[in-house]
Amino acid sequence: MKSNCIPAFIILLFLLPLTSFLPKPEWTPLLDKNLSQWETYLSYSHKVGYNGKVPTDAQGKEIAPLGYNVKGQQVFTVLEEKGEPILKVSGEVYGCAFTKQEYQNYHLKLKYKWGEKKFDPRKNLLKDSGVLYHSIGKAGVDYWRAWMLSQEFQIMEGHTGDYWNIANAAMDIRAFLPEGMMNSVADHGQPFLPIGTGSGRDGFCLRTENRESKNNDWTEIELITFGDKSLHIVNGHVVMVLQNSRYVENGKATPLTKGKIQIQSEAAETYFKDIMIKPVSAMPKEYSKYF
Repeated sequence: MKSNCIPAFIILLFLLPLTSFLPKPEWTPLLDKNLSQWETYLSYSHKVGYNGKVPTDAQGKEIAPLGYNVKGQQVFTVLEEKGEPILKVSGEVYGCAFTKQEYQNYHLKLKYKWGEKKFDPRKNLLKDSGVLYHSIGKAGVDYWRAWMLSQEFQIMEGHTGDYWNIANAAMDIRAFLPEGMMNSVADHGQPFLPIGTGSGRDGFCLRTENRESKNNDWTEIELITFGDKSLHIVNGHVVMVLQNSRYVENGKATPLTKGKIQIQSEAAETYFKDIMIKPVSAMPKEYSKYF
């Protein structure tokens, strides 16, 4: 006698959402031995006392920046360790390596560690670098004349995960409202606080806590950005929650939700590896609570 019952596994197939059968996005490596997915821009070897103006020579004539894709440049080079490409950033000249492609709605991860060398004007300061995202327009529009308009995921001794606005960018960050000489400090339990151009306060915010690796071991950072929202993650810990990414011109705010990715050269020798990216179709569920 034949049964009219539908097998349970077939019923289950109908109950599962279509997304269960779609392939999960794969990580795409952004670093190879030829830096084939990157271009470079070099500005100046800044000196102590730099004031934001175009540097001049002994005769007072303005000095031109080194510019884009300088042939034979040694600021951004690729080493190989056990068959693995590692980006060395000498730090000697301010500038950036930036992706040829623009990205939107993605999860980026990479590892970094510090080299030994520091250069003017930061010889007596903390080692400094950064990843700049949603980068648009020409390089050299910031105070140091080295980078594109963008949002910064700071990489700095004791400060990895901080936020800086580059040029006329701005963000809202879950952070304590500063008073007097205090800095804004990120905190997941606080309301969103406007930071940067048009906000009436500095374009800087401290991360919630220091989650960097000890003894200069490799530190992993992750940037997740979807729509106008983003997260700064250090060694698996969320250290900043941001939204309403924008730039401001003549008092008008324009959403800033896609662009190129820059890696800074900022007077400190730095190494990067395992630079990977994958698309996201939503803010991952485990992080949606932060918004």
